[in-house]
Amino acid sequence: MSRTVYVNGEYLPEGEAKISIFDRGFVMADGVYEVVSVLDGKLIDFPGHQARLNRSLDALEIGQPLSDEDYLAMFRELVTRNQIGDGLIYLQVTRGNPGDRDFAYPPKDTPQTVVAFTQAKPGLAENPAAQTGWKIVTLPDQRWGRRDIKTVQLLYPSMAKMAAKAQGADDAWLVEDGKVTEGTSNNAYIVKGNTIVTRELSHDILHGITRAAVLRLAREAQLQIEERGFTPEEASAADEAFVTSASAFVMPVVSIDGAEIGDGKPGKIAARLREIYLDEMRKTAL
Repeated sequence: MSRTVYVNGEYLPEGEAKISIFDRGFVMADGVYEVVSVLDGKLIDFPGHQARLNRSLDALEIGQPLSDEDYLAMFRELVTRNQIGDGLIYLQVTRGNPGDRDFAYPPKDTPQTVVAFTQAKPGLAENPAAQTGWKIVTLPDQRWGRRDIKTVQLLYPSMAKMAAKAQGADDAWLVEDGKVTEGTSNNAYIVKGNTIVTRELSHDILHGITRAAVLRLAREAQLQIEERGFTPEEASAADEAFVTSASAFVMPVVSIDGAEIGDGKPGKIAARLREIYLDEMRKTAL
């Protein structure tokens, strides 16, 4: 069955969806995106993702084509039309089609391009990797300086993820000035005793929506939080480690650059945070 996708106000079969070759998202990577998880047919942490979308658009001075209510209605319609139980919704907003290619921004009244599509992921929350954990390698962080804006320029994260897979790992943690920034598509954490350490918010990392929820739940569980950078060596000596993202939720990390973290198995704190995060998100899903 062909997916129904959303393109600029229309719901279309995926084979009929078209975007201009002059769209700035295509020729300039001039756009932002969000990925929202769907569990049991409901949207996970939609308000957080919508707030970050608005922040990204504002940071790039791209106009806001739809209201929050319009996005919510469109997401729900895509879930219904595509019969998504568990899965993801990908949303992309670009500066639009100026009719030709130019480094200068087009006139402000140029309509933005809005596209969205679903990806069915049955059993998304029951990912077997959560029981075994991820293996991580470190690579230099060679991305641009505004990683807090969720732009569509994802070439280097893709290259880093493929480099990690070539080494037999599941993902890479990116390192700048000797300290871990984040994963290729996730925020990074280590645990020492009762303390969770993760990099502080800045232009250096994406302000993860799952990150915010997990840290809130960790504090409610009486865990200590240190928001600071940590080195790969500190990660190797940690009791446990994990990553968070909209699609992986809370994913344990069991090794870094070939060195086992803790006993080389998913840690108890990561497992507990995954459990309480999924429980909370299901209760508050829209």
